[in-house]
Amino acid sequence: MGFILAAAGSAVGLGNVWRFPYVTGENGGGAFLLIYLGIVFSIGVSVLIAELIIGRSTQLDPAGAFRKLAGGAWPLVGYMSILTAFVILSFYCVIAGWTVAYMIKSITGSVLTANPEEIGGVFNAFITDPLEPVLYTALFIGLTVFVALGGVASGIERAARILMPALFVILLVLVARSVTLDGAGEGIAFFLEPDFSRVTWGTLLAALGQAFFSLSLGMGAMITYGSYMQRHDDIAGSALAVTVLDALVAVLSGLVILPAVFAFGAAPTAGPGLTFITLPSIFAQMPFGFLFATLFFFLLAIAALTSAVALLEVVIAYFMDEGGANRKKVAITAGVATFTLAVPASLSLGVLSGFTIGGKVLFDALDYLTNNITLPLGGLLVALFLGWVLKHKGEEEFRDGSAMAPALVVAWRLIIRYIAPVAILLILINGLGFI
Repeated sequence: MGFILAAAGSAVGLGNVWRFPYVTGENGGGAFLLIYLGIVFSIGVSVLIAELIIGRSTQLDPAGAFRKLAGGAWPLVGYMSILTAFVILSFYCVIAGWTVAYMIKSITGSVLTANPEEIGGVFNAFITDPLEPVLYTALFIGLTVFVALGGVASGIERAARILMPALFVILLVLVARSVTLDGAGEGIAFFLEPDFSRVTWGTLLAALGQAFFSLSLGMGAMITYGSYMQRHDDIAGSALAVTVLDALVAVLSGLVILPAVFAFGAAPTAGPGLTFITLPSIFAQMPFGFLFATLFFFLLAIAALTSAVALLEVVIAYFMDEGGANRKKVAITAGVATFTLAVPASLSLGVLSGFTIGGKVLFDALDYLTNNITLPLGGLLVALFLGWVLKHKGEEEFRDGSAMAPALVVAWRLIIRYIAPVAILLILINGLGFI
Protein backbone atom coordinates (compact mmCIF):
# COMPACT_ATOMS: atom_id res chain seq x y z
CA MET A 1 0.00 0.00 0.00
CA GLY A 2 2.88 2.35 0.79
CA PHE A 3 4.31 1.77 -2.68
CA ILE A 4 0.95 2.25 -4.41
CA LEU A 5 0.26 5.51 -2.57
CA ALA A 6 3.80 6.78 -3.27
CA ALA A 7 3.59 5.86 -6.96
CA ALA A 8 0.09 7.34 -7.18
CA GLY A 9 1.48 10.46 -5.53
CA SER A 10 4.10 10.62 -8.27
CA ALA A 11 1.40 10.37 -10.94
CA VAL A 12 -1.09 12.68 -9.22
CA GLY A 13 0.15 16.22 -9.61
CA LEU A 14 -0.65 19.58 -11.13
CA GLY A 15 -1.42 17.76 -14.38
CA ASN A 16 -4.48 16.18 -12.75
CA VAL A 17 -5.81 19.06 -10.66
CA TRP A 18 -4.67 22.08 -12.67
CA ARG A 19 -4.22 20.88 -16.26
CA PHE A 20 -6.92 18.23 -16.68
CA PRO A 21 -10.00 20.45 -16.01
CA TYR A 22 -8.96 23.20 -18.40
CA VAL A 23 -7.88 20.75 -21.13
CA THR A 24 -11.26 19.04 -20.73
CA GLY A 25 -12.97 22.43 -20.98
CA GLU A 26 -11.05 23.27 -24.14
CA ASN A 27 -11.89 19.92 -25.77
CA GLY A 28 -15.62 19.59 -25.35
CA GLY A 29 -16.16 18.02 -21.92
CA GLY A 30 -17.70 14.55 -21.67
CA ALA A 31 -16.45 13.13 -24.96
CA PHE A 32 -12.88 14.13 -24.07
CA LEU A 33 -13.28 12.54 -20.62
CA LEU A 34 -14.44 9.24 -22.14
CA ILE A 35 -11.61 9.16 -24.67
CA TYR A 36 -9.08 10.08 -21.98
CA LEU A 37 -10.24 7.25 -19.69
CA GLY A 38 -10.11 4.76 -22.56
CA ILE A 39 -6.54 5.73 -23.40
CA VAL A 40 -5.28 5.89 -19.81
CA PHE A 41 -6.59 2.38 -19.05
CA SER A 42 -5.09 0.87 -22.19
CA ILE A 43 -2.00 2.67 -23.46
CA GLY A 44 -1.23 4.53 -20.23
CA VAL A 45 -1.34 1.54 -17.89
CA SER A 46 0.62 -0.57 -20.40
CA VAL A 47 3.54 1.88 -20.53
CA LEU A 48 3.36 2.22 -16.74
CA ILE A 49 3.71 -1.57 -16.43
CA ALA A 50 6.69 -1.44 -18.79
CA GLU A 51 8.47 1.16 -16.65
CA LEU A 52 7.79 -0.79 -13.45
CA ILE A 53 9.16 -3.94 -15.09
CA ILE A 54 12.41 -2.16 -15.99
CA GLY A 55 12.80 -0.90 -12.43
CA ARG A 56 11.79 -4.05 -10.53
CA SER A 57 13.83 -6.43 -12.67
CA THR A 58 17.07 -4.48 -12.08
CA GLN A 59 16.55 -2.71 -8.71
CA LEU A 60 18.48 0.21 -10.27
CA ASP A 61 18.05 3.82 -11.36
CA PRO A 62 16.95 4.44 -15.01
CA ALA A 63 20.49 4.66 -16.45
CA GLY A 64 21.72 1.63 -14.51
CA ALA A 65 18.58 -0.33 -15.41
CA PHE A 66 19.03 0.11 -19.17
CA ARG A 67 22.74 -0.64 -18.84
CA LYS A 68 22.05 -3.90 -16.99
CA LEU A 69 19.26 -5.05 -19.30
CA ALA A 70 20.76 -4.23 -22.68
CA GLY A 71 23.83 -1.98 -22.60
CA GLY A 72 24.97 -0.35 -25.82
CA ALA A 73 23.30 3.01 -26.41
CA TRP A 74 20.24 2.17 -24.29
CA PRO A 75 21.58 3.74 -21.06
CA LEU A 76 21.25 7.07 -22.90
CA VAL A 77 17.48 6.66 -22.55
CA GLY A 78 17.96 6.47 -18.78
CA TYR A 79 20.23 9.53 -18.74
CA MET A 80 17.68 11.46 -20.79
CA SER A 81 14.88 10.57 -18.37
CA ILE A 82 16.99 11.66 -15.36
CA LEU A 83 17.80 14.98 -17.03
CA THR A 84 14.13 15.39 -17.98
CA ALA A 85 13.05 14.83 -14.37
CA PHE A 86 15.54 17.46 -13.15
CA VAL A 87 14.50 20.06 -15.72
CA ILE A 88 10.78 19.49 -15.09
CA LEU A 89 11.36 19.75 -11.34
CA SER A 90 12.99 23.17 -11.76
CA PHE A 91 10.02 24.91 -13.40
CA TYR A 92 7.44 22.65 -11.71
CA CYS A 93 8.57 24.00 -8.33
CA VAL A 94 7.99 27.54 -9.61
CA ILE A 95 4.32 26.74 -10.35
CA ALA A 96 4.06 24.79 -7.10
CA GLY A 97 5.34 27.87 -5.29
CA TRP A 98 2.44 29.82 -6.80
CA THR A 99 -0.01 27.32 -5.26
CA VAL A 100 1.53 27.82 -1.81
CA ALA A 101 1.39 31.60 -2.26
CA TYR A 102 -2.25 31.49 -3.33
CA MET A 103 -3.13 29.24 -0.41
CA ILE A 104 -1.75 31.86 1.98
CA LYS A 105 -3.23 34.78 0.01
CA SER A 106 -6.65 33.08 0.02
CA ILE A 107 -6.69 33.15 3.81
CA THR A 108 -6.22 36.93 3.76
CA GLY A 109 -8.54 37.33 0.77
CA SER A 110 -5.99 39.36 -1.20
CA VAL A 111 -6.50 37.27 -4.36
CA LEU A 112 -10.28 36.93 -4.05
CA THR A 113 -12.38 39.41 -5.96
CA ALA A 114 -15.37 38.92 -8.25
CA ASN A 115 -13.61 40.75 -11.09
CA PRO A 116 -11.49 38.31 -13.16
CA GLU A 117 -9.64 41.17 -14.86
CA GLU A 118 -8.56 42.54 -11.50
CA ILE A 119 -7.40 39.06 -10.40
CA GLY A 120 -5.57 38.69 -13.70
CA GLY A 121 -3.65 41.85 -12.87
CA VAL A 122 -2.87 40.55 -9.38
CA PHE A 123 -1.63 37.23 -10.79
CA ASN A 124 0.52 38.90 -13.45
CA ALA A 125 2.03 41.26 -10.89
CA PHE A 126 2.82 38.31 -8.63
CA ILE A 127 4.53 36.03 -11.17
CA THR A 128 6.56 38.91 -12.65
CA ASP A 129 7.78 40.10 -9.24
CA PRO A 130 11.56 39.50 -8.96
CA LEU A 131 11.47 38.30 -5.35
CA GLU A 132 8.15 36.95 -4.00
CA PRO A 133 7.67 33.93 -6.34
CA VAL A 134 11.36 33.03 -5.90
CA LEU A 135 10.88 32.91 -2.12
CA TYR A 136 7.84 30.62 -2.47
CA THR A 137 9.80 28.43 -4.90
CA ALA A 138 12.59 28.12 -2.32
CA LEU A 139 10.05 27.20 0.36
CA PHE A 140 8.51 24.50 -1.82
CA ILE A 141 11.89 23.03 -2.82
CA GLY A 142 12.80 22.96 0.88
CA LEU A 143 9.65 20.93 1.64
CA THR A 144 10.47 18.53 -1.21
CA VAL A 145 14.02 17.98 0.02
CA PHE A 146 12.75 17.50 3.59
CA VAL A 147 10.50 14.61 2.52
CA ALA A 148 13.21 13.05 0.33
CA LEU A 149 15.73 13.16 3.19
CA GLY A 150 13.66 10.57 5.08
CA GLY A 151 14.35 7.94 2.42
CA VAL A 152 11.86 5.62 0.75
CA ALA A 153 10.08 4.11 3.75
CA SER A 154 10.41 6.84 6.38
CA GLY A 155 10.18 9.78 3.99
CA ILE A 156 8.36 9.14 0.72
CA GLU A 157 5.99 6.34 1.76
CA ARG A 158 5.21 7.90 5.14
CA ALA A 159 4.41 11.24 3.49
CA ALA A 160 2.26 9.49 0.85
CA ARG A 161 0.27 7.66 3.53
CA ILE A 162 -0.66 11.05 5.01
CA LEU A 163 -0.85 13.32 1.96
CA MET A 164 -2.77 11.08 -0.45
CA PRO A 165 -5.73 10.40 1.90
CA ALA A 166 -5.74 14.11 2.81
CA LEU A 167 -5.87 14.97 -0.89
CA PHE A 168 -8.93 12.78 -1.44
CA VAL A 169 -10.72 14.15 1.64
CA ILE A 170 -10.21 17.74 0.47
CA LEU A 171 -11.28 16.80 -3.06
CA LEU A 172 -14.53 15.26 -1.81
CA VAL A 173 -15.29 18.34 0.33
CA LEU A 174 -14.75 20.61 -2.66
CA VAL A 175 -16.80 18.37 -4.96
CA ALA A 176 -19.69 18.47 -2.49
CA ARG A 177 -19.53 22.28 -2.45
CA SER A 178 -19.20 22.63 -6.23
CA VAL A 179 -21.96 20.27 -7.39
CA THR A 180 -24.50 21.81 -4.98
CA LEU A 181 -24.06 25.35 -6.31
CA ASP A 182 -27.04 26.87 -8.10
CA GLY A 183 -26.55 26.28 -11.81
CA ALA A 184 -23.92 23.56 -11.34
CA GLY A 185 -26.04 21.04 -13.26
CA GLU A 186 -25.01 22.51 -16.61
CA GLY A 187 -21.34 22.04 -15.72
CA ILE A 188 -21.93 18.47 -14.54
CA ALA A 189 -23.70 17.67 -17.80
CA PHE A 190 -20.91 19.28 -19.83
CA PHE A 191 -18.33 17.16 -18.01
CA LEU A 192 -20.12 13.80 -17.80
CA GLU A 193 -22.40 13.65 -20.86
CA PRO A 194 -20.35 12.94 -24.01
CA ASP A 195 -21.16 14.97 -27.11
CA PHE A 196 -19.19 13.30 -29.88
CA SER A 197 -20.03 16.07 -32.33
CA ARG A 198 -17.36 18.10 -30.50
CA VAL A 199 -14.66 15.48 -31.11
CA THR A 200 -11.89 16.46 -33.51
CA TRP A 201 -8.45 15.12 -34.32
CA GLY A 202 -7.16 17.66 -31.79
CA THR A 203 -9.40 16.14 -29.10
CA LEU A 204 -7.81 12.73 -29.59
CA LEU A 205 -4.28 14.14 -29.49
CA ALA A 206 -5.08 16.17 -26.36
CA ALA A 207 -6.48 13.05 -24.65
CA LEU A 208 -3.39 11.05 -25.64
CA GLY A 209 -1.09 13.70 -24.25
CA GLN A 210 -3.04 14.14 -21.02
CA ALA A 211 -3.21 10.38 -20.37
CA PHE A 212 0.51 9.98 -20.98
CA PHE A 213 1.68 12.97 -18.93
CA SER A 214 -0.74 12.48 -16.03
CA LEU A 215 0.84 9.10 -15.20
CA SER A 216 4.37 10.58 -14.91
CA LEU A 217 5.64 8.44 -17.79
CA GLY A 218 8.85 9.07 -19.71
CA MET A 219 10.68 10.86 -16.90
CA GLY A 220 12.18 7.90 -15.02
CA ALA A 221 9.95 8.29 -11.95
CA MET A 222 8.12 4.99 -12.36
CA ILE A 223 11.32 3.14 -13.25
CA THR A 224 12.86 4.52 -10.05
CA TYR A 225 9.84 3.63 -7.91
CA GLY A 226 9.70 0.21 -9.60
CA SER A 227 13.28 -0.40 -8.45
CA TYR A 228 12.03 -0.19 -4.85
CA MET A 229 9.47 -2.99 -5.37
CA GLN A 230 10.14 -6.43 -3.94
CA ARG A 231 11.13 -9.07 -6.46
CA HIS A 232 7.74 -10.79 -6.63
CA ASP A 233 5.44 -7.81 -6.01
CA ASP A 234 2.40 -7.69 -8.29
CA ILE A 235 3.29 -5.26 -11.07
CA ALA A 236 -0.01 -5.47 -12.92
CA GLY A 237 -2.13 -5.00 -9.80
CA SER A 238 0.04 -2.12 -8.57
CA ALA A 239 -0.02 -0.40 -11.96
CA LEU A 240 -3.80 -0.72 -12.17
CA ALA A 241 -4.26 0.66 -8.64
CA VAL A 242 -2.02 3.65 -9.44
CA THR A 243 -3.90 4.29 -12.68
CA VAL A 244 -7.29 4.12 -10.94
CA LEU A 245 -6.19 6.60 -8.25
CA ASP A 246 -4.66 8.90 -10.85
CA ALA A 247 -7.78 8.91 -13.04
CA LEU A 248 -10.05 9.30 -10.01
CA VAL A 249 -8.23 12.46 -8.92
CA ALA A 250 -8.56 13.87 -12.43
CA VAL A 251 -12.31 13.14 -12.55
CA LEU A 252 -12.92 14.55 -9.08
CA SER A 253 -10.92 17.66 -10.00
CA GLY A 254 -13.16 18.11 -13.02
CA LEU A 255 -16.19 17.87 -10.72
CA VAL A 256 -14.66 20.54 -8.48
CA ILE A 257 -13.87 23.06 -11.19
CA LEU A 258 -16.27 22.70 -14.14
CA PRO A 259 -19.62 22.82 -12.23
CA ALA A 260 -18.38 25.93 -10.39
CA VAL A 261 -17.28 27.53 -13.67
CA PHE A 262 -20.73 27.02 -15.22
CA ALA A 263 -22.56 28.00 -12.03
CA PHE A 264 -20.98 31.45 -12.15
CA GLY A 265 -21.14 31.91 -15.91
CA ALA A 266 -17.41 31.67 -16.54
CA ALA A 267 -15.86 30.10 -19.64
CA PRO A 268 -14.59 26.50 -19.38
CA THR A 269 -12.19 27.30 -22.22
CA ALA A 270 -10.19 29.80 -20.13
CA GLY A 271 -7.05 27.62 -20.42
CA PRO A 272 -4.24 27.70 -17.84
CA GLY A 273 -5.64 30.88 -16.31
CA LEU A 274 -8.70 28.92 -15.16
CA THR A 275 -6.99 28.04 -11.86
CA PHE A 276 -5.24 31.26 -10.89
CA ILE A 277 -7.60 33.82 -12.42
CA THR A 278 -11.09 32.42 -13.07
CA LEU A 279 -11.43 30.23 -9.96
CA PRO A 280 -10.46 32.93 -7.42
CA SER A 281 -13.19 35.16 -8.85
CA ILE A 282 -15.63 32.27 -8.40
CA PHE A 283 -14.50 31.57 -4.84
CA ALA A 284 -14.97 35.28 -4.07
CA GLN A 285 -18.68 34.93 -4.91
CA MET A 286 -19.24 31.85 -2.72
CA PRO A 287 -20.29 31.88 0.93
CA PHE A 288 -17.10 31.13 2.92
CA GLY A 289 -15.24 31.44 -0.36
CA PHE A 290 -11.91 32.14 1.36
CA LEU A 291 -12.17 28.76 3.12
CA PHE A 292 -12.85 26.81 -0.07
CA ALA A 293 -10.14 28.75 -1.93
CA THR A 294 -7.63 27.92 0.81
CA LEU A 295 -8.61 24.24 0.71
CA PHE A 296 -8.34 24.18 -3.08
CA PHE A 297 -4.85 25.66 -3.22
CA PHE A 298 -3.76 23.45 -0.33
CA LEU A 299 -4.97 20.53 -2.44
CA LEU A 300 -2.91 21.79 -5.38
CA ALA A 301 0.14 22.13 -3.14
CA ILE A 302 -0.24 18.53 -1.88
CA ALA A 303 -0.55 17.19 -5.43
CA ALA A 304 2.49 19.19 -6.49
CA LEU A 305 4.55 18.02 -3.51
CA THR A 306 4.00 14.30 -4.07
CA SER A 307 5.04 14.65 -7.72
CA ALA A 308 8.02 16.87 -6.93
CA VAL A 309 9.33 14.31 -4.43
CA ALA A 310 9.17 11.64 -7.14
CA LEU A 311 11.05 13.84 -9.61
CA LEU A 312 13.75 14.60 -7.05
CA GLU A 313 14.00 10.89 -6.18
CA VAL A 314 14.92 10.11 -9.81
CA VAL A 315 18.02 12.29 -9.43
CA ILE A 316 18.81 11.01 -5.93
CA ALA A 317 18.53 7.35 -6.98
CA TYR A 318 20.96 7.88 -9.85
CA PHE A 319 23.74 9.29 -7.68
CA MET A 320 23.14 6.75 -4.93
CA ASP A 321 23.14 3.76 -7.30
CA GLU A 322 25.91 4.90 -9.62
CA GLY A 323 28.29 6.50 -7.15
CA GLY A 324 27.24 5.19 -3.76
CA ALA A 325 26.57 8.74 -2.60
CA ASN A 326 24.98 9.61 0.75
CA ARG A 327 21.23 10.35 0.49
CA LYS A 328 21.38 13.45 2.67
CA LYS A 329 24.23 14.99 0.72
CA VAL A 330 22.68 14.18 -2.67
CA ALA A 331 19.19 15.39 -1.69
CA ILE A 332 20.46 18.76 -0.47
CA THR A 333 22.80 19.19 -3.45
CA ALA A 334 20.03 18.30 -5.90
CA GLY A 335 17.70 20.72 -4.13
CA VAL A 336 20.24 23.55 -4.46
CA ALA A 337 20.80 22.69 -8.15
CA THR A 338 17.05 22.69 -8.75
CA PHE A 339 16.72 26.11 -7.12
CA THR A 340 19.64 27.40 -9.22
CA LEU A 341 17.72 26.61 -12.41
CA ALA A 342 14.31 27.54 -10.96
CA VAL A 343 15.38 31.12 -10.17
CA PRO A 344 16.09 32.19 -13.79
CA ALA A 345 13.01 30.22 -14.90
CA SER A 346 10.87 32.28 -12.53
CA LEU A 347 12.61 35.57 -13.39
CA SER A 348 12.12 34.87 -17.11
CA LEU A 349 8.45 35.69 -16.60
CA GLY A 350 9.44 39.16 -15.43
CA VAL A 351 12.80 40.92 -15.32
CA LEU A 352 14.54 38.38 -17.59
CA SER A 353 11.72 38.21 -20.16
CA GLY A 354 13.97 39.86 -22.72
CA PHE A 355 16.22 36.79 -22.81
CA THR A 356 14.71 34.13 -25.09
CA ILE A 357 15.66 30.73 -26.50
CA GLY A 358 14.09 30.03 -29.87
CA GLY A 359 11.66 32.88 -29.27
CA LYS A 360 10.61 31.52 -25.86
CA VAL A 361 11.47 32.79 -22.39
CA LEU A 362 13.42 30.27 -20.30
CA PHE A 363 10.34 29.04 -18.39
CA ASP A 364 8.47 28.27 -21.62
CA ALA A 365 11.58 26.85 -23.30
CA LEU A 366 12.12 24.33 -20.48
CA ASP A 367 8.43 23.39 -20.59
CA TYR A 368 8.52 22.95 -24.38
CA LEU A 369 11.74 20.88 -24.33
CA THR A 370 10.43 18.39 -21.77
CA ASN A 371 6.70 18.14 -22.49
CA ASN A 372 6.97 18.25 -26.27
CA ILE A 373 10.22 16.38 -26.90
CA THR A 374 12.01 14.45 -24.15
CA LEU A 375 8.94 13.07 -22.31
CA PRO A 376 7.22 11.51 -25.33
CA LEU A 377 10.58 10.43 -26.76
CA GLY A 378 11.42 8.68 -23.49
CA GLY A 379 8.03 6.96 -23.40
CA LEU A 380 8.37 5.88 -27.03
CA LEU A 381 11.79 4.34 -26.38
CA VAL A 382 10.55 2.54 -23.25
CA ALA A 383 7.70 0.98 -25.26
CA LEU A 384 10.04 -0.09 -28.05
CA PHE A 385 12.55 -1.46 -25.52
CA LEU A 386 10.00 -3.64 -23.72
CA GLY A 387 8.19 -4.66 -26.88
CA TRP A 388 11.12 -5.42 -29.17
CA VAL A 389 14.35 -5.69 -27.16
CA LEU A 390 13.33 -7.52 -23.98
CA LYS A 391 10.47 -9.34 -25.72
CA HIS A 392 9.74 -12.60 -23.84
CA LYS A 393 11.84 -11.61 -20.83
CA GLY A 394 9.56 -8.61 -20.38
CA GLU A 395 6.50 -10.86 -20.48
CA GLU A 396 8.05 -13.19 -17.92
CA GLU A 397 8.68 -10.23 -15.62
CA PHE A 398 5.09 -9.10 -16.20
CA ARG A 399 3.72 -12.46 -15.10
CA ASP A 400 6.04 -12.75 -12.09
CA GLY A 401 3.87 -12.00 -9.04
CA SER A 402 0.79 -11.31 -11.17
CA ALA A 403 -2.05 -13.77 -11.67
CA MET A 404 -2.75 -12.54 -15.18
CA ALA A 405 -5.07 -14.23 -17.67
CA PRO A 406 -3.19 -15.20 -20.84
CA ALA A 407 -5.48 -12.97 -22.90
CA LEU A 408 -4.41 -9.91 -20.87
CA VAL A 409 -0.74 -10.71 -21.39
CA VAL A 410 -1.39 -10.93 -25.14
CA ALA A 411 -3.26 -7.61 -25.03
CA TRP A 412 -0.40 -5.95 -23.15
CA ARG A 413 2.12 -7.31 -25.68
CA LEU A 414 0.01 -5.96 -28.57
CA ILE A 415 -0.31 -2.52 -26.98
CA ILE A 416 3.33 -2.16 -25.94
CA ARG A 417 4.65 -3.36 -29.32
CA TYR A 418 2.35 -1.63 -31.76
CA ILE A 419 -0.37 0.65 -30.35
CA ALA A 420 1.63 2.55 -27.70
CA PRO A 421 4.59 3.41 -30.00
CA VAL A 422 2.25 4.76 -32.68
CA ALA A 423 0.19 6.74 -30.16
CA ILE A 424 3.26 8.24 -28.44
CA LEU A 425 4.83 9.03 -31.81
CA LEU A 426 1.68 11.03 -32.63
CA ILE A 427 2.12 12.95 -29.35
CA LEU A 428 5.73 13.68 -30.26
CA ILE A 429 4.90 14.79 -33.81
CA ASN A 430 2.04 16.96 -32.56
CA GLY A 431 4.26 18.49 -29.87
CA LEU A 432 6.81 19.44 -32.52
CA GLY A 433 4.05 21.17 -34.48
CA PHE A 434 3.89 18.83 -37.47
CA ILE A 435 0.19 17.96 -36.95
